[in-house]
Amino acid sequence: MILTNTETIPGQTIVDHYGLVQGSTIRAKNIGRDLMAGLKNLVGGELKGYTELLQESRDEALQRMVEQAEELGANAVVNLRFSTSSVAAGAAEILCYGTAVRVEATRPSL
Repeated sequence: MILTNTETIPGQTIVDHYGLVQGSTIRAKNIGRDLMAGLKNLVGGELKGYTELLQESRDEALQRMVEQAEELGANAVVNLRFSTSSVAAGAAEILCYGTAVRVEATRPSL
């Protein structure tokens, strides 16, 4: 599956358009990460527990979007984007979306 945040893929021609595909997940903080983040806030630095949580969430949302695109017969997703929003205290949704397409390699002109 080709994934890109651009409208086109160099060397490829879009031959079919399947429309919008998306994947999302909602994740909540846990007590262990909150405790460590609170301590880290006192001394400064990266909140690695939250960094890992968000990376896992993006990966899961992306995988769900790819599965939806594959079900439609797509071999690429263009205009890929991520979005996040707070849905409750301590919980956030990560959304991944794009346009599912089928692409073929462009033949060089003679």
